[in-house]
Amino acid sequence: MTVPTRLVAVLRLVAAGITLVAVTATYLDSAARAIVNPFNFFGFFTIQSNVLAAVVLATTAVLTLAGRRAPDALVLARAAVTAYMVVVGVVYNTLLTGVPGGVELAWANTVMHVLFPVYCLLDWALVRDRAAPPWRRLWLVLVYPVLWCAVVLLRGATDGWVPYPFLNPVTGYGSVVFYVFLIAAAFVLAGAGVFALGRLRPVRPRG
Repeated sequence: MTVPTRLVAVLRLVAAGITLVAVTATYLDSAARAIVNPFNFFGFFTIQSNVLAAVVLATTAVLTLAGRRAPDALVLARAAVTAYMVVVGVVYNTLLTGVPGGVELAWANTVMHVLFPVYCLLDWALVRDRAAPPWRRLWLVLVYPVLWCAVVLLRGATDGWVPYPFLNPVTGYGSVVFYVFLIAAAFVLAGAGVFALGRLRPVRPRG
């Protein structure tokens, strides 16, 4: 099956644009109700992963419209952010739906936790416009989550702010270490699934 290359690129730009609008609207809505610390707002992995995925997808789309092939580094970045969005979608929709807190704007919440994760996964799995990432690069999926965990733990130990209670040092470092390994396992599993899906590409862009 083939689809116009420009259509694929435009859809990616639209999806990325809507997601960035959702993030911006969430920030403005939060700021309208209380003083918002930007470091806290953007400290949540959900926000970071949505922004990263939107930027990576938009960059890919721009290169496509310019008639240029995405470099291997960008393909690996797409694989990584797709894995992050899968984790965000699965964790929210299985564990956090209906739990107080989080994104107050219903439509923005749906975009960031449901629609964009699904779109990223389908775009990665179905569109054949890149080479499959090599399995030896799977470890790269962990780089960003590990850095994120390190920053969160540092902030928790210094200014006391953590985005999620299970990473709070006051619960005991044994518990925190357990959850860090659980997070790492989740991203490895999601990354492996994304790398495997990267070998299926039934839709081939043309034109």
